[in-house]
Amino acid sequence: MSDRVIAGRPAPAHDPGWQLDRIVSELRAARADWRARNGRTEVTGRELPSREAVRQILEALRGALFPMRLGPTDLREESEDFYVGHTLDSALNALVAQVRLELRHTVRQARAVDRDPDAEAVQLVRDFAAALPALRRLLDTDVLAAYHGDPAARSVDEVLLCYPGILAVIHHRIAHHLYRAGLPLLARMVAETAHADTGIDIHPGAQIGSGFFIDHGTGVVIGETAVIGERVRIYQAVTLGAKRFSADADGHLEKGVARHPVVEDDVVIYAGATILGRITIGRGSSIGGNVWLTRSVPPGSSVTQANVQSGVQEGVQSPRPHTHSHSEAHPAR
Repeated sequence: MSDRVIAGRPAPAHDPGWQLDRIVSELRAARADWRARNGRTEVTGRELPSREAVRQILEALRGALFPMRLGPTDLREESEDFYVGHTLDSALNALVAQVRLELRHTVRQARAVDRDPDAEAVQLVRDFAAALPALRRLLDTDVLAAYHGDPAARSVDEVLLCYPGILAVIHHRIAHHLYRAGLPLLARMVAETAHADTGIDIHPGAQIGSGFFIDHGTGVVIGETAVIGERVRIYQAVTLGAKRFSADADGHLEKGVARHPVVEDDVVIYAGATILGRITIGRGSSIGGNVWLTRSVPPGSSVTQANVQSGVQEGVQSPRPHTHSHSEAHPAR
């Protein structure tokens, strides 16, 4: 061990007393215990996607989708198509390799010997590539929603280059396609890349309509089964979460159960609002800052802390919000 070069550095000449033989042995025992308890084997090696590879693919896809804004700084319009084609060819081939790894892992875990991960990977990425023009047009609506919805935005260029909400939505549109294609691990890696970079946590399973705008963004959480309509705007620290989790007879949490809110078209949700459970926020409603909401509200509602607290004080456990004009102070910019 002392003669090896680790991470580009020579090992120290003296013995620092790490007791590596004992530690390595104990770590091996811990792994063996885990695998025995959970019926896991790793005989074929590590066949899982790479987070670093996924990050590089995402950077290339962003450039191909918005070449003159998110591509290389020396790109010129006459070279745009060449750049997009070359970049996509590289990114899609890299994506095939990552999809193949996830499929091999899935096949191994399920012992599905009748599946061909290599052929499936190529077809799934071919379908993804074919969806990119529609995905770009959908993202155009998100960019315009941010530009028109934020008086501080001076241009769509500023929105694309600077807004964390747009970066998160770009990643989500990609992640959601992968999720629907049966690639939940890769989809989650894409989503968590955006989460790490922006502080915005959108599960790739969430269904989000066109013209979606997250302003400021930090601390936003959108759960797996959330459904968001068109032209919805939300602000920082908003949670669209689950109120409770259902369990099976053995006490294990049930997966995939619809447990997050449905937000209809043209809804605005202000900073710090928490909306929990499979409830519906009616079209055109406004949910005020720091509101805690666990009950459906009809279209055109305006929910504020004041009217929710008033309902609680009157002994109404699930108050029907008071409806009035949608005048709400925007957060500081």
